Amino acid sequence: MSTLKNKVQFIGNVGQDPIITNLDSGKKVARLSVATNENYKNSKGEKQTDTNWHTIVAWGKTAEIIENYVTKGKEIAIEGKLTSRSYEDKEGVKRYVTEVVVSEILLLGNNG
Repeated sequence: MSTLKNKVQFIGNVGQDPIITNLDSGKKVARLSVATNENYKNSKGEKQTDTNWHTIVAWGKTAEIIENYVTKGKEIAIEGKLTSRSYEDKEGVKRYVTEVVVSEILLLGNNG
């Protein structure tokens, strides 16, 4: 179980075309958002859907796969780890973000 300290897995749909950045160092990074849906019934027995959005970051070969094969609406499976960071925006306000850094991606059949 020691390898499960910081591991996330989920299947969802890509919310927008990925943003690909080629860094000066020669590395490539892909950023995208993925939606997951949780279905349940409320107290009246009506079907409800709760959608969560996840910010995804991928590097290197994984970023290349995303660049070549992943588009808005594509269903993908992600495995990675949660990371948190902070930065200052243009107005000097400190912002906090939590992202999933991808270790594996699986392209699934649904194209949106």
